[in-house]
Amino acid sequence: MKLTSLLVAAAAGSLAVPAMAQDRDTAEDFNGPYIGVVGGYTVQPNDGHETLTFDTDLDGTFGDTVNTAGGTNAFSPGFCGGGATGTANRGCTDDKDGAEYMARLGYDKRMGNFVVGAVLEGGRSEARDSVSGFSTTPASYTISREADWQAGARLRAGYTPGGGVLFYATGGGAFAKMDNRFATTNSANSFADNGKTNAWGYSAGGGAEAMLTQNISLGLEYLYTDLKDNDYTVEVGQGTAPDTNPFGEGTDIKRSDPHFRTHSVRASVNFRF
Repeated sequence: MKLTSLLVAAAAGSLAVPAMAQDRDTAEDFNGPYIGVVGGYTVQPNDGHETLTFDTDLDGTFGDTVNTAGGTNAFSPGFCGGGATGTANRGCTDDKDGAEYMARLGYDKRMGNFVVGAVLEGGRSEARDSVSGFSTTPASYTISREADWQAGARLRAGYTPGGGVLFYATGGGAFAKMDNRFATTNSANSFADNGKTNAWGYSAGGGAEAMLTQNISLGLEYLYTDLKDNDYTVEVGQGTAPDTNPFGEGTDIKRSDPHFRTHSVRASVNFRF
């Protein structure tokens, strides 16, 4: 529902922007280098299917079942796609959507009514993605992640019908330095993790841009980003737990879905040289 509202707002904005372009000679619009700032809002799709996954024999293969001393599944209470708010009740918060802000550097080449170009972009988003599991102890275990910073390098291609307006599609590579965190109500076992990780992926989308003056343009775009972060692992040790504890002498924990997916609707202000 949130994503639908954002897309409706983006569509309305893309229709309103062209009217802001001034009546002037537009033959050299969207041709040459530019710098800009970007602000917007990031929404994460529903990931309620996500779980924690385990490697109980430390062979590097995840998907094992953590069993109690009686041979039953120690995580039979289940999982949720959010941050745990309790233990036995399996309550969870929703993932956090949030603002994003970027700086960009680009170059366009205009050929008649067609424009091709490239853009480099860097900044951060406030969105946070979490997944939690619940054991029969009872205890909760939550893995969360957000981008400390992220960057993208994309190509774009578009069409300008005149009047200082450009409609375009864009796509390319994306990178983020992820800040991973782990929280649990289990105070018996020991836990260690590797914190920061690198995530690589791609972004794709489209938008509209309008020249407000000879050098300043205003843009509105939608961008889908898919980053893969499969390096974060939580290592569980015995700690003060008895020999019969479900994690045994050691178990590794990961999230089942390494992909960090976001939808963004953003506006940009650009200065063209």
